[in-house]
Amino acid sequence: MGTRRKSRELCLQMLFQWDMGKQTPEHVTKTFWTERTDVDDSTREFAEQLFQLATSRQTEIDELIQKNAQHWRLERMAAVDRNVLRTGVAEFLSSNQTPKPVVINEALEVARKYSAPESVQFINGVLDSVGKELSLVPNKRE
Repeated sequence: MGTRRKSRELCLQMLFQWDMGKQTPEHVTKTFWTERTDVDDSTREFAEQLFQLATSRQTEIDELIQKNAQHWRLERMAAVDRNVLRTGVAEFLSSNQTPKPVVINEALEVARKYSAPESVQFINGVLDSVGKELSLVPNKRE
């Protein structure tokens, strides 16, 4: 598995912990890494970057997801799906310039590992829609 995919998986796990535990992002970051001594610095750095972006811009990210997830309220989505989407949208908004199709593909691979099989199409549709919306509004990045 590539370093970036591992980072995305770690970000998902941190977001899940944050979402379920209602802890501060700082507390999650501190406690999350105490158990993971086998993660290299670049993997950890990218995971933390995505996590910080997802939590600091949660309102904006959640609005984008909600707007593009027709007929689905965010709080009714499976927690894993909601946080896979947050990870993907955070990466769209980041400054690392990863092409949107790559971000979507990576999110789908993470979803295949952690979500229900029927969730993959849903995540694909929502991220594709968000990606198109962000492409139309260039100032939405960063």
